[in-house]
Amino acid sequence: MSREQMDQSQRIVAAPSSSRSYQFHPARAAIVDLFNLYLGRGTRQKPDEPIRDPPNKSQKRVHAPVRDLPPRNDQFIADFEKLQTQFNDPDQFRAITESVVISMVLQCSNHAPRAEFLLFTLRTLCRIGYVNWDTFLPSLLSSVSAAEASLSQAATTAATSSQSLLPVGVGSPGNEPTAFSKSLDSVQQIDMRNSSQRVRAAAVNSLRQLSCKIILIGVEFNLKPATHSEIFQCMMSWLVNWDKSDDSAGKRWRSEKSLAEWLRSCLEVIWLLVDVGKSKIPFYELLRSGLQFVENIPDDEALFALVMEIHRRRDAMAMHMLMLDQHLHCPTFGTHRISSQPTANVSAEAVAHLRYSPITYPSVLGEPLSGEDLAMSVPQGSLDWERAVRCIKHAIRTTPSPEWWKRVLVVTPCYRPSAQAGPIPGAVFTSEMICEAIIDRIVELLKLTNSDANCWQEWLVFSDIFFFLIKSGCTDFVDFIDKLVLRLNGDDNHILRTNHVTWLLAQIIRVELVMTALNSDPKKAETTRKILSFHREDRTDPNNPQSVLLDFVSSCQNLRIWSLSATTRAYLNNEQLLKGKQIDEWWRSQGERMMDYMNLDDRSIGMFWVVSYTMAQPACETVINWLSSAGVAELLPGVTPNERTMMMQELVVPSIAMVETYTRLLLISPHSMFRSHFTQIAQRNASLLSKPSVSLLVLEILNYRLLPLYRYQGKSKSLLYDVTKILSALKAKRGDHRVFRLAENLCMNLILSLRDFFSVKRDQKGPTDFTETLSRITIMTLAITIKTRGIADADHMVYLQTMLEQVLATSQHTWSEKTLRHFPSLLRDALIGRVDKRGLSIQAWQQAETTVLNQCTQLLSPAAEPAYVTTYLIFLNTVSIYVPARVLREVTPDEVTANIYTFVDVLLHNVHLDLQRGHGLEEILNKNDANLAFFFWTHEMLPLDIFLLALIDRDDDPHALIIARRILERPELLQRINVFCVNRGNPEHWLCTQVFKRNELQKALGNHLAWKDNRYPTFFDDIAARLLPVIPLVVYRLIENNAMDTADKILTAYSNFLAYHPFRFTFVRDILAYFYGHLPGQLVVKILRVLGLSKIPFSESFPQYITHTGPATCPPLDYFANLLLNLVNNVIPPLSSSSSNCSSRSGSMADILNTSARPPHGKTPGASQPGPANASEGQKAFYQIQDPGTYTQLVLETAVIEILSLPVSPAQIVSSLVQIIVNIQSTLIQSGNGFHGAANGVGQGSSVLPTSPSGGSTDSMGTSRSSCMNTASFVSRSGYTCQQLSCLLIQACGLLLAQLPPEFHTQLYMEASRVTRETWWLSDRKRSQGEVDSAVGYALMDPTWAAQDNTSTAIGNVVALLHAFFSNLPQEWLDGTHLIIKNIRPVTSVAMLRVAFRIMGPLLPRLANAHALFNKTLALLLSTMVDVFGKNSQTPVPVEASQIADLIDFLHHVVHYEGQGGAVQSSSKPRADTLALIGRAADSLRPDVQHLLSHLRTDPNSSIYAAAHQNTAKTNTS
Repeated sequence: MSREQMDQSQRIVAAPSSSRSYQFHPARAAIVDLFNLYLGRGTRQKPDEPIRDPPNKSQKRVHAPVRDLPPRNDQFIADFEKLQTQFNDPDQFRAITESVVISMVLQCSNHAPRAEFLLFTLRTLCRIGYVNWDTFLPSLLSSVSAAEASLSQAATTAATSSQSLLPVGVGSPGNEPTAFSKSLDSVQQIDMRNSSQRVRAAAVNSLRQLSCKIILIGVEFNLKPATHSEIFQCMMSWLVNWDKSDDSAGKRWRSEKSLAEWLRSCLEVIWLLVDVGKSKIPFYELLRSGLQFVENIPDDEALFALVMEIHRRRDAMAMHMLMLDQHLHCPTFGTHRISSQPTANVSAEAVAHLRYSPITYPSVLGEPLSGEDLAMSVPQGSLDWERAVRCIKHAIRTTPSPEWWKRVLVVTPCYRPSAQAGPIPGAVFTSEMICEAIIDRIVELLKLTNSDANCWQEWLVFSDIFFFLIKSGCTDFVDFIDKLVLRLNGDDNHILRTNHVTWLLAQIIRVELVMTALNSDPKKAETTRKILSFHREDRTDPNNPQSVLLDFVSSCQNLRIWSLSATTRAYLNNEQLLKGKQIDEWWRSQGERMMDYMNLDDRSIGMFWVVSYTMAQPACETVINWLSSAGVAELLPGVTPNERTMMMQELVVPSIAMVETYTRLLLISPHSMFRSHFTQIAQRNASLLSKPSVSLLVLEILNYRLLPLYRYQGKSKSLLYDVTKILSALKAKRGDHRVFRLAENLCMNLILSLRDFFSVKRDQKGPTDFTETLSRITIMTLAITIKTRGIADADHMVYLQTMLEQVLATSQHTWSEKTLRHFPSLLRDALIGRVDKRGLSIQAWQQAETTVLNQCTQLLSPAAEPAYVTTYLIFLNTVSIYVPARVLREVTPDEVTANIYTFVDVLLHNVHLDLQRGHGLEEILNKNDANLAFFFWTHEMLPLDIFLLALIDRDDDPHALIIARRILERPELLQRINVFCVNRGNPEHWLCTQVFKRNELQKALGNHLAWKDNRYPTFFDDIAARLLPVIPLVVYRLIENNAMDTADKILTAYSNFLAYHPFRFTFVRDILAYFYGHLPGQLVVKILRVLGLSKIPFSESFPQYITHTGPATCPPLDYFANLLLNLVNNVIPPLSSSSSNCSSRSGSMADILNTSARPPHGKTPGASQPGPANASEGQKAFYQIQDPGTYTQLVLETAVIEILSLPVSPAQIVSSLVQIIVNIQSTLIQSGNGFHGAANGVGQGSSVLPTSPSGGSTDSMGTSRSSCMNTASFVSRSGYTCQQLSCLLIQACGLLLAQLPPEFHTQLYMEASRVTRETWWLSDRKRSQGEVDSAVGYALMDPTWAAQDNTSTAIGNVVALLHAFFSNLPQEWLDGTHLIIKNIRPVTSVAMLRVAFRIMGPLLPRLANAHALFNKTLALLLSTMVDVFGKNSQTPVPVEASQIADLIDFLHHVVHYEGQGGAVQSSSKPRADTLALIGRAADSLRPDVQHLLSHLRTDPNSSIYAAAHQNTAKTNTS
């Protein structure tokens, strides 16, 4: 090294050492002189002119100046104290001394004797109190960092400048440098750069080594936690970034001896900090440091040992974050509930736009992670990849709404707009995953088609999703075609025998991304050739619509490609091009005129399909145009020719046949038709809805035909907001009663259909625009949702509070005690304190009664009873009124609503007055019936649905429900209901070809609604139809008031009518759950009959259990096992055939899973089928199962209805399910006689520990059994191996239990506690601690692993069941999980403590955004730790605290996770109140365990985390 380079390095090192505040203090010069004297450095130099000490002995002999030897070291303290007496301020003198020492460390670190002297000096100064380590060490480390940065910059500058000075040729032919000169120049450049790197390396190595030695001196003293933390962070930074340089010189100096010296010193500091005896830093800080992932780790044994220890403890800690069989946890789409990930501090506005992730991946520390960045890093073939593809495949089969897909898709990079900044946080499915799943589904459907299975419906469903996925750009189209060709030309080269693939591609050929690929992509010719290669001739049946479509679709595709690009025309088939002319000819002859869609022949249907899938003018758009403009005028009865002419000039009334055809098209092809439906109406016909006729028609179609479709598509909330705007505009507009009441009825149905939280206003600001009726129904819907579905996420509480404030701001209603008794506590507490103001409204009416009576008596018939006429006259509060029509013309809809509610209060008040006057109740009610009939059926002035709702909402009055019942039993109403049912025909209107009889406007709606818009006929609207959302609410009120007989009668009378309810399946499921435990068996059967039992896939034996007349008996295990098997086959996502570890299908069943080829539930292939004739035989189209929406939902909710209907206790049901799960593996694998149950408890009768395959066999789970079913048949019907089926049955059981009310959850927790307590080896005092710990490890393995080796145990299966249950449970209901631990306490062994943590630990990450519940769960786990390691605990075998190091690490990690509200970052820290909670619990622990938790406390003098909070508070204050 040259002298100039050495000078430069020392100057750079010295530069940052001087403290600006003491730079010119006279004491500084004196102290520097003193140090220079003892360091042998001669006279004091200027700060920027350091002594140019040589770097080695050889240079010293040549250049060393002649100087006197420095004084002896032991004289330094005397000279220093003498110097100190010259200055008055000792604190200032100490600070200056520290600054000088740091400066000397930076300048002399590469001089061994001087470095030793500085170490001696620090020890000496420390003894006399002249070093404050808490200020000195942070300053030293800060200066070292600055010096290293300067050295790095200087080395780079030196290398660059030296390179610029080297001679180079000028570039002319005559002066071009020779090859030798080029080589020489290159060598010189490398030498200069290497020399500069060596300078930096030597300086950094010596500086770090000396710093570590100083730190080792300092940490022996009582430093503050903040100082320890800063030291640790610096050491970790040095280790993690040790190899920043990538050049050859850097690689060379890494292996030098000096590197090993500072690295080992650094490791020595770290081990000293994390030493368990001193615990200056918790070992957990190493786990989240990232040190174990350093690349190019140096060849150092000590560092390698540290990294291995980090890996070991990280893995042990992460286990407590993960649920058993977590890789099997996957969305089933069997419920409307969407599980979200924890999100900290989310506003109500933000919640509405969150992108929920369907799956998460565990990080290296076990916490759940999601997002595009993470998804991109998932390696193909891994368990995480398999789970993602498994989820996508299941979604393709079960068709969740496009709203779900939009939340989870990642747009492929080649289609992503350049303006899009950053990744999408909630999307987890990459384009490669989507591509793999699409191709797998195509192959699966082709195999089904070749097996002659009728799977056309599956193709239709898949084609809609395929269109959506391609159009969304979530997979690269060109790459998809390449991979599909490879797949179909590879192992599956024999399966493409039909034109289905061509049909799929023909549908997307107009998509912009596809057109671009075929028109301008560099591979367009090759891609076009590959697309055309999928064509197959299909001439099976020329008159079959499907065959016609497949036969003509290739010609349509050829025509489209011909029009795209001239360069690809050479690949086209001329025969197919000519064939395309037949389509044009057919369309010109048929499509351009109004076709009779009710009577098309099969060939015309096929040709229409061809047009709808391939032509630029799709049939859907044509139908909408006909509907909105051309139409067909329908001759209305009772209209004169002149009136008819006027009407034809003003509007076109579409025929009922056209309307029915339109709605059927939307229902039969929901994805394809729905995407055009909105754009056509909203964009191309924006002014259409301003016409009263169109508004009425659209509202009728929505209310009576398309409600299930909107819910299925996830558009109910948007529709609700849009219709609410209509209500807001009309409620104060006089006379517009018909449109208003229709829109209000539509909103009722929409609100009652919602089963998750929603804002009552789109912008979530201000009071609601809801009417009083809608506000009350919203509260009831909230009660049903919370009680039957739970609150899925803590963030939804933001919705709830906002909703209540908005709704209650405009409503004065008070709910009765009987209603509130069944409300969930959350709602009950919010509503119970409201003031009842009905007395004020009655008083106001009494004051105005005489005046109004005088004004209005002339309007009413004298046949009405005068005393009851007055109760109606509240409507007639206008001065100039002569006829009822005039009344309606002058009253706004909002006034009518308000007056009806007051009317009901006055009516009920007058009943009480008449009773006080001595009239009999029956007499009063009879007169009341006559007068109400006068208003309802004679003058038809009252909206019956609103009146009934007002009556049942006053159920605290003993006469309200009686009057409501008498109204519903009136012959006039029952006759209307009967006429409605006769005219409508089959409730499954989408399957009917005939047109129902249109009712006359007056008869359909009555005077109240028909008087104004009498020119516009009804299509589906009717007074009876308006009662569809009301009757279920009446039943709810009757049950709340224990009027079970009346509820039975109403259900009997209206059973046929309720078949037209758009959500009758949901009604049955929810009412059974809402009143579970309160319904008599006879009423349960009557509720079930609303469904039509033959159309629902109930178990074959289910009817006998609910209609059994003798004492109630619990069904056998066989019944519950078949229920779970049906969920495995139809709800649980099927396992991938390519996945390992219990994730592959057996035989060919993988090809037919979730298709019509699967044997129906409860039936053995080839056996007789004695069950319900119309039971489901597999997947159905949406229009066949509009409620609940998908076949997956139907199967799951059907199982829920069965469980809720059984006349046995939850304890018996849960006990049976747990008994199946406990013994599932041994039953399926070892027994051929059936499911068994342990009669004398679980795990009794064997002394074998579960530490080997034999130990986990049948003997370890019980020996006394009873035969119940043929297991071989059971396994064969699943298509899985025994091991696979056992694991999936556990998942199915957890899913099913999570859908049931909390009464079942309590029983599950008690059963789980019982199984845990009865596990004999957990409390076996004869076993050594090592044996029991090993047993716990084997017992709590993932069942997918344990099943492979036959080491499954009862406790392992139960914990896996709990985790499957937890993963499907709404967050609110997780509060009850604490019962598990409460029932197994007191915990008396470390083994039981580990079981408790294994059960509850994985819940804590999910509760990160529910702080109160998180702390409650954490406190419970800490209490179990106190049971074992408490100061007063009497543990049979003494246990060292070090044996629970993994639990200690877990507690550190999970509180950081909760403090961050998500994945732990370097800046994460626990909440202060969480530290206080742990501190209180730690006070009860043994001192050695307290010591391990010392940093999870609020004392900043002992905790690095508390100190961090203190520093943050100081920073914020300053």
